[in-house]
Amino acid sequence: MAGLRSAVGQSLAWAAKNVDGAIALVLAVAVGVLGVLPDRVIPDEVKTQLVSGTTLVVLALVATALLRDRVRQEPVEEAMHATSGVLARLPERLDRLEELEDLVAGTRRALEDMTVIRILGSQHEIAQAHADARRGTDRWTFKGGTGTYMRAVTLPECVAAARREKRHLTVRLEIIDPTDEAVCESYAHYRRSLSDRPDGTGELWTTDRARKESYASVLAAFWYRQRYGLLDIAVGLSPVMTTFRWDMSGRALIMTSEDPNRAIIAFSGSFFYESCGTELRTSFEQARRVAIDRFRSVPLSDEPTVEEVRRLFDRVDLPLPKSFTDRDVVEVTRKALRAKDPYAP
Repeated sequence: MAGLRSAVGQSLAWAAKNVDGAIALVLAVAVGVLGVLPDRVIPDEVKTQLVSGTTLVVLALVATALLRDRVRQEPVEEAMHATSGVLARLPERLDRLEELEDLVAGTRRALEDMTVIRILGSQHEIAQAHADARRGTDRWTFKGGTGTYMRAVTLPECVAAARREKRHLTVRLEIIDPTDEAVCESYAHYRRSLSDRPDGTGELWTTDRARKESYASVLAAFWYRQRYGLLDIAVGLSPVMTTFRWDMSGRALIMTSEDPNRAIIAFSGSFFYESCGTELRTSFEQARRVAIDRFRSVPLSDEPTVEEVRRLFDRVDLPLPKSFTDRDVVEVTRKALRAKDPYAP
């Protein structure tokens, strides 16, 4: 019973939606029935009139159905036309969406870099940043003037930490060429132009001092290399001075200048850190290399003698100036192994 009701309901719903078609169908059946009825039931003249009238009504209903279908199709055609227009513009919109995604990604990277690059604003903050950068690092790259702070603090502390932990340490130093008097004079003049007073070591900057400081960094590299077998150290000598100092560990890059209270720090993983790493590698490759691999040929005492120091520099094709007296050589040795921290309070 329920199935019959459902079928009847569906039939009525279909008939309501298609009333003109349903009427035309009923009339067509009626015409067919009239056509087969015998003449005694309905006279032939009446039958002809009924069939003609019914046929006209059926044709009218068919025409109405066709017009209704056409009216229904117009919104569909319009929708299809609109859809085709949207589809035609889809590649352009997808390109814009890609550009928007690239912009969002670039903005995100810039914001991430801003979180890993900071300005340091005090001597204490800069010293702490260096200490944090040294902690646990297995590599250090320096590029600057003569490497005074490098000899006084960074190199001895990094080597001491590596020795305690029995691990490998890689160090790269790029300093001004002590045999190039022009660059040494330019560097000394630059330092004097910023201040005509002694710096943190208590000395004034002269061409002679710039040469001695640079020679001292080379001597320190040999001395530490002979005493720690897991130290891989290289020294490059540049004919061009720089007004910045780069100190780069596996954790951070610190850029300092002659202002002791201002510095930039960038942490590993940032765009600035990676870019500076590329810059330092490229610059070091263009510098004149010191033959550190000859460190075994001239052993240095714990307190190197004047003869040992002179022989070492001759052996590595970096002879000391003939004007250097024994006292000058002793001063170079002191600067190499007992350098004063220029930023110590």
